[in-house]
Amino acid sequence: MTLQDQLIQDMKTAMKAKEQSRLTTIRFARSAIKNREIELGHPLEDDDVLRVLTTLVKQHKDSIEQYRQGGREDLVKKEEAGLRVLEAYLPQQLSEEEVRSMVAEAIAAVQATSVKEMGKVMKYIMPKLQGQADGKLVNQLVKEHFNS
Repeated sequence: MTLQDQLIQDMKTAMKAKEQSRLTTIRFARSAIKNREIELGHPLEDDDVLRVLTTLVKQHKDSIEQYRQGGREDLVKKEEAGLRVLEAYLPQQLSEEEVRSMVAEAIAAVQATSVKEMGKVMKYIMPKLQGQADGKLVNQLVKEHFNS
């Protein structure tokens, strides 16, 4: 079953169970996927759907941070609920130690020697970590590696 099929099935289940928050989040995700399909001009594969969902998760996390700074706990709870729904479709997140070892491996593979070559490292590692680690964390760990 593809990721899109899973979203459709879960959307139907949420409708029947009258889970409005879950239904709204899934509809929003399907809308973003459809917009990306229109933009590219072809149906998306699971990897592409995963990229869209990862982007949506990042947007939810950014919104949560902004709402917290603004003191809007009601909106924080709403965004966190949506975030939990979306994260269920992403692969299992890697631990910081696993990401750290993959960063060291990537740095060795591209033979990077300084922070100036960070772009090469990120370009090499991010496709391998798609949906399994946050880009900010990877970026931070690459910097730490070069600064230590």
